[in-house]
Amino acid sequence: MLKNFALKPPFFEIGPKSYLYGDDVLKLALIADAAAKKYDVDVIFTTPVVDIRRVAEATERIYVIAPHMDPLKPGRGLADTLPESLVAAGAKGVMLNHCEKMVSLAALAATIRRADEVGLATIVCTDTSAESAAVARLKPNIIVAEPTDLIGSGKVSDMDYVKKSIQTVKEIDPDIFVLQGAGISSGADVYRVIFAGAEATGSSSGIINAPDRAAMVDEMIGSVRKAWNDRHSKT
Repeated sequence: MLKNFALKPPFFEIGPKSYLYGDDVLKLALIADAAAKKYDVDVIFTTPVVDIRRVAEATERIYVIAPHMDPLKPGRGLADTLPESLVAAGAKGVMLNHCEKMVSLAALAATIRRADEVGLATIVCTDTSAESAAVARLKPNIIVAEPTDLIGSGKVSDMDYVKKSIQTVKEIDPDIFVLQGAGISSGADVYRVIFAGAEATGSSSGIINAPDRAAMVDEMIGSVRKAWNDRHSKT
């Protein structure tokens, strides 16, 4: 694991995507930071690029992650996202291949190599178990296993998918963390996925659309801790 990305399971990811911007992104980051401290759960906060610096400077316990980057090196590349610029802004890692920003396997391999060069952790989204297997061979730090058709649906992956995707990745590289995403909309959803064997989960619309975002963040991150403790107390 990278020196600046020493997170440990269980952990949780929050991604405001483009639901929020400006001050609202910072407010949510501060809420996540407080919950991370309260429950001793590491939190990844996938921050819009323009807000990375101020979120990184205002928080202590969350891992600030960029939503995308390009594999270019310093020089020409107007409007591309330079890896070195993310490091300079305070990012600890980068999310790649989300269904809203998909890249080819060849581009993904090149981008992971560039991230390794500059010290950014890589979090790669996959849909099927076959895709998870292909990505695991590229050695990212984290794979986000989430069926594309469930993202934002409020429906959670079935437990067979959860267990199979974890097994697929761990058989190739046991050091890769597996985050189970898609459709997480309550603390109960979080509990079921973590208790079933996931090292992490996360939510975007489930938090953003909640009547009380702070309460939902607290509920979800609290459920991560409870499920993890309950799971390990039975082993």
